[in-house]
Amino acid sequence: MEEIRGVPTWQEELASLVDAGLRYDRAPIDLTAATESGSKRSGFSSVDGSGSEPRETLKDQVAGFMKSWGEMLLDLAKGVKDIVQQTVVTEDSFVVRKLRKPAAKVSKKLNFMNEYLPEDRDPIHAWPVIFFVFLLALAALSFSPEQDGPVPVIKKLRLHPTGAARIQLPDGRYVAYQELGVSAERARYSLVTPHSFLSSRLAGIPGVKKSLLVEYGVRLVSYDLPGFGESDPHRGRNLSSSASDLINLAAAIGIDDKFWLLGYSTGSMHTWAAMKYFPEKIAGVAMVAPVMNPYEPSMSKEEMGKTWDQWLTKRKLMYFLARRFPVLLPFFYRRSFLSGKLDHLDQWMSLSLGDKDKLLTKDPVFQEFHQRNVEESVRQGITRPYVEEAVLQVSNWGFSLSEFRTQKKCTTNGVLSWLMSMYSEAECELVGFRKPIHIWQGMEDRVGPPSMSEYISRMIPEATVHKIPNEGHFSFFSFCDECHRQIFYALFGEPKGQLEKVKETKETTLVETETVSL
Repeated sequence: MEEIRGVPTWQEELASLVDAGLRYDRAPIDLTAATESGSKRSGFSSVDGSGSEPRETLKDQVAGFMKSWGEMLLDLAKGVKDIVQQTVVTEDSFVVRKLRKPAAKVSKKLNFMNEYLPEDRDPIHAWPVIFFVFLLALAALSFSPEQDGPVPVIKKLRLHPTGAARIQLPDGRYVAYQELGVSAERARYSLVTPHSFLSSRLAGIPGVKKSLLVEYGVRLVSYDLPGFGESDPHRGRNLSSSASDLINLAAAIGIDDKFWLLGYSTGSMHTWAAMKYFPEKIAGVAMVAPVMNPYEPSMSKEEMGKTWDQWLTKRKLMYFLARRFPVLLPFFYRRSFLSGKLDHLDQWMSLSLGDKDKLLTKDPVFQEFHQRNVEESVRQGITRPYVEEAVLQVSNWGFSLSEFRTQKKCTTNGVLSWLMSMYSEAECELVGFRKPIHIWQGMEDRVGPPSMSEYISRMIPEATVHKIPNEGHFSFFSFCDECHRQIFYALFGEPKGQLEKVKETKETTLVETETVSL
């Protein structure tokens, strides 16, 4: 019977170039044996039972080709790896000699991150794995099914015409400010307030009634920090220069007597600076939900732990970047509040809000105020002021809160003077910030947690801390008439109204003229 042969497969052609020991489908290919009718060849049997060999499908050919191609790539990769190990990564290679010192510097700077690893993990092996898992997590988030849901409507920020009152500082910069309440001539009390992060001079005391300011005779002055709103940037800004700006502003607008300070949230940082460098100008201080440096070394582990536990992971990351890699902050700022779009407050600032804060932020009155305040804050569209503010918050302030504590300081010029000071008060004096300090702390605050006020109270026992139950970070200070009245009563006591301006009459002028002539 004549031999029936099909089209030669690629396995047969490949096998013809090598020895007969090549195996396919777990069966040897015999190149010398003749094919007989009804027999099996190379592991294949006849399809129609007539003894003819079936043709190999395209799928089988592609699968076999890919398998062989993968094996070839694997062998090639092993060869490249051997070459690299023998020539590139050796101690005396050109690449290693050029990169050894820069790599050592980078490794030294990033060495602090090894503290977050378990003791039994090698950083060289652990960090590449962590980085790879991080990339996988980002990829998973980018393909999250939640993105297929409805997207909330995001408002666009508007640009308003300029028109704020401004004064020129001694160094030539201009500072924009806003005045509310009674006039300078009739003010019984002057209250100056620096704003918090992502805010402006328009904040002041959000929603404060003019009638309350008049009732207490308060002149409320708020101003834009450098680079915010309509104030000029300051390239060498620090807390000392911030305190100088505040004092120069007060002097320029006619505040000759001592004035009161009000610091809210991160704005309290500038309040502490003014207390440190110009205590003689301050009559007293009020702080609402003050936010301290979360890396302050004088904080106890318990206080620091309670503080960090209240924050979201993204907010912790922002603090970490501000302290270690501030050059990365503009990347996040340009994609959030500097993008020209107005998102929810908690998403922008990476905040975890309590029930009362969430209820307030949904109020249309608050939303309108918040939008206008943010629009004024980002007017200049630059990231530098926000980076400076974030870095100042987590950096060494240059002073400790213990310096504001009232304590006895004795002048001693030797052992004898020191022994005499123990029995005599003549050479001793009280030092510290000996003015009223009032702090209002919402017990449901997750932005400036109560642990921060506990730390302030421990460092300055003389400070009066008002603990407000069921209040958050925004709910006590914003659009709360009763809350504003409580603050003013604690600072100024019973309302006495504004100062009466002396009116000159014809009779008074005549009497003064006669007195002068006599």
